[in-house]
Amino acid sequence: MKTYEEIVQRYRKRQHDTVVDTLSAAVNWADDLAVESGLLEKTGLLTEVTTAVCGAVPFAAIAASEGLKMLVGKKPGKTAVKDGVFRMAKTGAALGVGTLVGGAAGVLAAIPAAMGVRALMDRYKSRALTDLRVRERTSRLSELNQQLRQGEEAPDALPERDAIASTATIV
Repeated sequence: MKTYEEIVQRYRKRQHDTVVDTLSAAVNWADDLAVESGLLEKTGLLTEVTTAVCGAVPFAAIAASEGLKMLVGKKPGKTAVKDGVFRMAKTGAALGVGTLVGGAAGVLAAIPAAMGVRALMDRYKSRALTDLRVRERTSRLSELNQQLRQGEEAPDALPERDAIASTATIV
């Protein structure tokens, strides 16, 4: 079992991903702000190129960071893909809501709306994973209780399914 310090260290590393995602999404908002304020004209080759590039930057940054973690060995490939898909979905939802709010209330209102969507999705995933862990551990405790009541000796090691469930990732 991991120590408290290891869990805190892993959590801090996870927050780094949020900063990278937020900064890369901010590039998209900076492009919108430049067009809205008149720094860039709404028509022309430069506007078309920057709009296309800035829209892809958040997703490219996510793919690059997850791929790097996989190559360095910090994550298995399957986990990196699942995490990357969730981060991209979260970024896409945040950009979509931000675009809607930006169109209705302006770019400055879009930034808190987009950040709120990301926070809500993170909270949902965290609660879903906690719920999964609690259900699996409750089931395991019920099995152990039943074995003890029947006079059987409790096993020394957890079955394979409990080890997998404790590290499961919900996408």
